[in-house]
Amino acid sequence: MARVTRALRVVNLLAVTVPFLGFVGAAVMLWSYGFSWVQFAVFGVPFVLTSFGVTVGYHRLFTHRSFETSRPVMWMFAVFGSMAVEGPLFRWVATHRRHHQLSDVEGDPHSPHLREDTFTGMLYGLWHAHAGWLFQPEIPGLARYIGDLRKDHMLRRISATFPLWVGLGLLIPTVLGGLLTQSWSGALIGFLWGGLARIFLVHHITWSINSVCHLWGGRPYETGDHSRNNVVFGVIGLGEGWHNNHHAFPNSARHGLKWWQLDISYILIRTMAVLGLAWKVNIPAQEVRNRKRRRTSGIRTAAATPTPAPPPAAAVPE
Repeated sequence: MARVTRALRVVNLLAVTVPFLGFVGAAVMLWSYGFSWVQFAVFGVPFVLTSFGVTVGYHRLFTHRSFETSRPVMWMFAVFGSMAVEGPLFRWVATHRRHHQLSDVEGDPHSPHLREDTFTGMLYGLWHAHAGWLFQPEIPGLARYIGDLRKDHMLRRISATFPLWVGLGLLIPTVLGGLLTQSWSGALIGFLWGGLARIFLVHHITWSINSVCHLWGGRPYETGDHSRNNVVFGVIGLGEGWHNNHHAFPNSARHGLKWWQLDISYILIRTMAVLGLAWKVNIPAQEVRNRKRRRTSGIRTAAATPTPAPPPAAAVPE
C-alpha cells in the first residue's frame, strides 16, 4: 500500500509540475511568435469543454445529482471531465462528497482551516487546500461515497480508463494544431496551448475554489463552515465561485442565486433543459433560501471553528 501511495504522489507531482512547465513554454512561444487564431482555437475549445466537464459534469451532475440527462450526455461530460486531468471520475466525486460531509473540520480532504489561526497557519492552509492535499496519503474508505456511481457500468469503465482520456486530451489539440497549420510547429503549439497550458489553468481555477473560496468572500447563508462567495472566481470559475451558495444548497444546479451572480455553468444546464437534454433541474425555493440566510454577511473575519454542515435542504425542481 505504501508503494501505491508513493506512486500516486509521483503521478500527482507530474500532474502539477508538467502543465506549469508547458504553460511557461507556451508563454515563451507567445513572446516569440505572437498570438494567432490557431492558439485561440486549440486552447479555447478544449478549455471550455474540459472546464464544463468539471463544473457541470464531475461536480453538479455526478457528485450532487442536481439534474438528470441522457446516457450520451453523461458519457460526454464524464470524458471531458477526465480530460481536465483532475483525477478519475470516481475518486473526484468521492473526495468532493467527503469534503461536503466534513467541510472545514477534521477529515476534510482540503480545508485551509485545520491549522492555528495565524498568518503562517493561513499560508500553510492556503497551500494545503490549493494543491498540498494532493500529496497526502490516500483517504481510506472513499468507495463508500460512490455506491450509486459504482452501479453504472459505463461510468465504471470511464473512471477506470482515466489515462486513456488524459492521453486523448493531449493528442487531439496536438493533431488539430498540426492540421490547421500543416506544420510540426503548429502541432507543438497545439500540445502546449491546448494540452499543458489549458490543463494548468483549469487546475488552478478549480483548486482556487477549495482554497480562496474558503478564505475570502461573502457569507450570505448559514452553512456551518467557512465557504465563501468570491466574485472573481464566480466569474472565471464558470459559477463555481459562488461557493457559500453551493454549500448552503449542494443539490442546486444553480450556484449564482442572485440575478447578478454570473453562473455560466448553470446557463449551460438551463440551455440543455430548454433543448430537452436535461430535466429535473434542482433549484432551492425562495422560502428555503430565506430560512438559511445569515443575519449578517460579509467579508471573512476571525471565526470560531465550524461544525459539520447539516444535510442540505431539499431542492425543488425549477
